[in-house]
Amino acid sequence: MDADALAPVTPERPVGVAIVDDHPVVIDGVRAWLATEPRLTVLATGDDPDEVLRAAPTADVILLDLRLRGRLVLDKLAELSAAGRRVVVYSEHSDPPTMLAALDAGAVAFLAKHEGREHCVATVLDAAADRPYVAPALAGAMVGDSRPDRPVLSDKERQALLLWFQSMSKASVARRMRISEHTVKQYVDRARIKYSRVGRPAATKAALLARAIEDGLIRPEEIGIYRSHAATDWPTP
Repeated sequence: MDADALAPVTPERPVGVAIVDDHPVVIDGVRAWLATEPRLTVLATGDDPDEVLRAAPTADVILLDLRLRGRLVLDKLAELSAAGRRVVVYSEHSDPPTMLAALDAGAVAFLAKHEGREHCVATVLDAAADRPYVAPALAGAMVGDSRPDRPVLSDKERQALLLWFQSMSKASVARRMRISEHTVKQYVDRARIKYSRVGRPAATKAALLARAIEDGLIRPEEIGIYRSHAATDWPTP
């Protein structure tokens, strides 16, 4: 099962969390932190992301240590994010370039390991609700970020936005991209979160379109061509 099969997070059930770390003592500590919050439940833990997700395919949030077995796993982070997973990175590598690289790879939040239980719980809860949460270390990195204030969108995020802007419903976008409607919503929400992080919130569809055009992510002439491609829609898997 992949992220497309995830049920939406609702107030009626606890948020399922998967913890990926290669230090058992860290896993025990984080599990203890999360156990203090009744809205959270740890579904699986381990040092291999694929094995952990096989054990907990419906996990709502993945807490991912950025360094596993001696190497940074930005490529795995990007893979999980592209699949629609909500990935919160937590790491001892809290230098600004590493934190910003994790966000660019699709992390919904970054938590430095020294930031403690309060920020860990809050970050996971907000990630599950698709709300941005900026812990102090990440806030420092963002304030000091000298890059242009244009968020980096993945190819799939951009494609989902473009189709949605072309007056397609999210269900139609899902059929076109052969993914679930849940994943389409993830792509749109993630774009909003990225704009919010750079201090340019876009709460409405019109505002998000304006931001995307301003930044050259979407060209005005690309809007309004939905009907020419309607016949190529695929059934939702």
